[in-house]
Amino acid sequence: MNIKAQIAMVMNLDKCIGCHTCSITCKNVWTNREGAEYMYFNNVETKPGIGYPKNWENQEKWKGGWKLDDGELSLRTGSKLDRIMKLFYHPEQPELDDYYEPWTYDYETLINSRRKNHQPVARPRSLITQKRMEIKWGPNWEDDLASGESARNDYNLQKISDEITLEFQDIFMKYLPRNCNHCLNPACVAACPSGAIYKRDEDGVVLVNQDGCRGWRHCIPSCPYKKIYYNWKTNKAEKCTFCYPRLENGLPTVCTDTCVGRIRYLGVILYDLDAVKNCASTQDEKLIYSNVLNVIKDPTDPAVIESAKLNGISEAWLRSAEISPVYKIIKNWKLALPLHPEYRTLPMVWYIPPLSPIAKNVEEKVYLPDSKEMRIPIAYLAELFSAGNVSVIYQTLQRLLDMRTVMRRKEIGESMPQNLEFEIETYEKMYRLLGIAKYSERIKLPAGLQGVEHEKLRELQGSTGYACPGGFC
Repeated sequence: MNIKAQIAMVMNLDKCIGCHTCSITCKNVWTNREGAEYMYFNNVETKPGIGYPKNWENQEKWKGGWKLDDGELSLRTGSKLDRIMKLFYHPEQPELDDYYEPWTYDYETLINSRRKNHQPVARPRSLITQKRMEIKWGPNWEDDLASGESARNDYNLQKISDEITLEFQDIFMKYLPRNCNHCLNPACVAACPSGAIYKRDEDGVVLVNQDGCRGWRHCIPSCPYKKIYYNWKTNKAEKCTFCYPRLENGLPTVCTDTCVGRIRYLGVILYDLDAVKNCASTQDEKLIYSNVLNVIKDPTDPAVIESAKLNGISEAWLRSAEISPVYKIIKNWKLALPLHPEYRTLPMVWYIPPLSPIAKNVEEKVYLPDSKEMRIPIAYLAELFSAGNVSVIYQTLQRLLDMRTVMRRKEIGESMPQNLEFEIETYEKMYRLLGIAKYSERIKLPAGLQGVEHEKLRELQGSTGYACPGGFC
């Protein structure tokens, strides 16, 4: 057993209101500069939809993540020899049109225009070529199913198209915030020819060393979530840094700190590094989720604590792991699921799947239906969060419904339902953490790296040096 610490995140999709505040604050802090105009380290997608960049989930096209060859893990982009052959030209590389061409408006025309018979117009102008352009796509183009046709092209619907209709009376939607998953088995790290991408031993954050990056761009198609971008100005790769300067001071990521819906939870988990490869090599991709739970270890187990101390994990980090809200949600209560576990990267950003509108009036009584009666099809959620394993989604939603049932009956004084999975006190704790938890309850982070003196932090930084861009950290 080789215990390591990982900063992990959970997002409660039932509480996301689609305001995009997380995207804007992240944009202002990390990518508000030339060369990074089209980058969104954090973006919020409307599902069903093709997402950002377009059809990022189609790994038959992009070759992202890992696959099994005769029981052995290998990158979808090909063998080492194949990747060397693609060193100067990678055919699976996303183009700017797959994202969008960033633009501004010609405000000078409005400000300096002379008196005319017609109102002057500020036309869109490309931020890259500085020429006039026609706006055809953007990072938020599908917001609230604004583009209904692209919803039908959602890659997740291809396997279940016969079961789901998108007619007006049957339409469904939800928001899906996305940032880098800081995976336990990151494909981007393995694909980088220059070794510039690395996973920090201190907290599991995946970073890009800008001095080491040579702009080969093999990391971009290799990331199945398409959360690494190419800076056309510096010729370097960039990605979400999990706001590591803030983490080192015990502060949450900017997206977590500014989230209006309070959907994000941050905390420390302990995992067994020796078990990561076997978990990612699980033959049946539908079992990867349950195997990941076995990789995540109990922070109160004496054997786990002993191994953690041998690896230099400090007492402060061990205490944070014991009280971690993320560990409770993921491991104890099994309410959160990883995004597309079939990519075999073992992501460490997890999602509590959304319940649909659930109240129904029957004979003037309100009841909570079975999870199979949800408006958002369980088969669709299974394609997103459990590699098509419908039973996992069913069980997860049922736990959430049980929590609501317990709290409702407690409020109106009815008897509690029988055959509950957890004790009543556990459901009350679930309700508090998921529904009304305060800032300090949702975020449990230790200040400082494990056993690292402050003056040594500079040499450990990744992509941007010690100072946080924009001064927001």
